[in-house]
Amino acid sequence: MTTSNNTSAYDTNYKIGQDNIRNWGMDFHNPVFLISAFLVIVFVIATIMFPGEAKQTFNNSKSWSIDHFDWLFIVAGNIFVIFCIALILLPLGKIRLGGVDAKPEFSTLSWFSMLFAAGMGIGLMFWSVAEPTAYYTGWYGTPLNIAAKTPEAMQASMGATMFHWGLHPWAIYAVVGLSLAFFTYNKGLPLTIRSAFFPFIKDRSWGWFGHVIDVIAVMATIFGLATSLGFGAQQAAAGLNFLFDIPNTINTQIAIIIGVTSVAIVSVVRGLDGGVKILSNFNMALALTLLLFVMIAGQGFGIFQGIAETTSNYISYLIPLSDWTGREDDKFYHGWTVFYWAWWISWSPFVGMFIARVSKGRTVRQFLIAVLLIPTLVTIVWMTVFGGTALEQVQNQVGQLANGITEVSLSLFHMLENLPMASVTSFIGIVLVLVFFVTSSDSGSLVIDSITAGGKLDAPIPQRVFWATMEGLIAGALLFGGGADALGALQAAAISVGLPFTLILLAMCIALFLGLKHEEQCVLNKGT
Repeated sequence: MTTSNNTSAYDTNYKIGQDNIRNWGMDFHNPVFLISAFLVIVFVIATIMFPGEAKQTFNNSKSWSIDHFDWLFIVAGNIFVIFCIALILLPLGKIRLGGVDAKPEFSTLSWFSMLFAAGMGIGLMFWSVAEPTAYYTGWYGTPLNIAAKTPEAMQASMGATMFHWGLHPWAIYAVVGLSLAFFTYNKGLPLTIRSAFFPFIKDRSWGWFGHVIDVIAVMATIFGLATSLGFGAQQAAAGLNFLFDIPNTINTQIAIIIGVTSVAIVSVVRGLDGGVKILSNFNMALALTLLLFVMIAGQGFGIFQGIAETTSNYISYLIPLSDWTGREDDKFYHGWTVFYWAWWISWSPFVGMFIARVSKGRTVRQFLIAVLLIPTLVTIVWMTVFGGTALEQVQNQVGQLANGITEVSLSLFHMLENLPMASVTSFIGIVLVLVFFVTSSDSGSLVIDSITAGGKLDAPIPQRVFWATMEGLIAGALLFGGGADALGALQAAAISVGLPFTLILLAMCIALFLGLKHEEQCVLNKGT
C-alpha cells in the first residue's frame, strides 16, 4: 500500500470505498455523497424560494468571518507562503511523489497548462484589467489609503494586484495539492481531503470526522464552481452584447450555461488525457496569442520596463500588505484582501485536489516551483500587459476606462476596443472565458467525483456526468430563479466555508511536514 519499506506509522485498513453504493452505474461513498447531495438540494431550493433572505443570511455569515477573523486569514496566508518556500529549500524537496521510481504522467507543458487553467485562468481574464483600474481610480478603496490617481497609486495598484494573484493564493493551493499528492501516492491513502489528517487521527479518518471534512470540501467546491459559472455566464453574455449586440437577457445567460455544461460533460467523459488536457493546452495557446497581441499593440518594447516595475512594486508592497496590524484602509483590506484570501481558501479543496491528481512523479521541489513560483512569474507578465495597458488608457483619457470602472464584466472589452482588431481580440476573449469555465467545470467534476467515490482516481463515467450536470443545473436554477441575489448568496456561502478550511489547511501543513520527515527516514533506512 505504501512505497516505503518502513510503513508502520501509516499502516491502515481503511474501508472507505469498500461499502460504497453501486447502483445506476455509480460507485459513491454513501455518507459523503448522500449528505452532500441533500445539503446542495436544500440550499438550492431555499435560495430559489427566498433569494433575498438567503443572500442576507450568508452575507452576514461572510461578513462575520471576514470582520472577526481577518487576522487569521492574513496570518495563515503568510504561513502558507513561508512553509512552501521552506520545503523548496529543505532536503525534503528531493522526495518524489509516488516513490523514487515514479514517472510523471503528463509532459511539463501539459501539466502546467492544466494546473494553471484550473487554478485561476478565468480570474485573470476577469480581473486583469478591472482590478488595477479599480485600485488606481479608488473605485472601492485604495491600498494603504494611498491617494487615487497619483504616481504612488499607479505603483500601489500593480503591487496590490500582484499581491492578490501571486505567491499567496498559489501557496494555498500548493499546501492542499502537495498534501493530497503525498499521502495518496507515497502512503497509499485515497485521494480525498481526509487522508491528510491520517498522521493525527489514524483510522478515525475513515469515520465521521473524515466524512465531515469531505462534505465541507464537496460543498465548497460545488458552490464555488456554480457561482463562477453563473457570474461567468453574465460576463460572457455582456461580452456578446458588447460585440454582437446579442441581448444580455436571462435566456442568453442560461444558453451559455447549457453550452458550457455540455462541453464540460463531453470533456469529463473523455477523461484527463482526452478532455481536460486537450482543452487546457488549447486555452493556454489561445491565451498566449492574445497576450502577445496586446503586448505588441499596447506597450511594445515598453513591456520589459513594465515587467520590471511590476516586479519591483510587488516586492515593495508584499510586506506592508501582508501586515494585519493597525490597518486603516478598511474598505480595501476587508473588501479586497481578506475577501480574496477567504475565496482562495474556499477553492483550495477543488484546485488542490486536481493539482494533486495530475502531479504524480514530480519531486516536492519540482511541484512547488511549478505551482508557486512559475505561475507567479506568468501572472506578473499577464498583469503587466493587460493591467498596464488599461492604466495607460486611464491616464491618457482614452476610451471608456478613462471614466473608471462602469461594469466589471466589460472592463476587458473596454480595454481591447482601443487596440487594433478589437472585434477579433474581443471574440478571442469571450472564447477564452468560456473555455476556462469548461476546464474549471470538468476538473471540478473530477474532484467532486473522487471525493464522493471515497478517493478513487477513476470512478465510473456516469458519476462524472452527474456532477458536471449538477454544477450547470445549480448555476442555471439559481440564475433563473433568484438572479444576482441567489448567486450572491451562493458566493457568500462558499466564502463562509473558507473560515473552517483555514484551520484545516494549517493542520495540513503540520501533517505534511510529519509525513515528509517519515518518508525521508524511510528512504534513509532503505539506503542503509
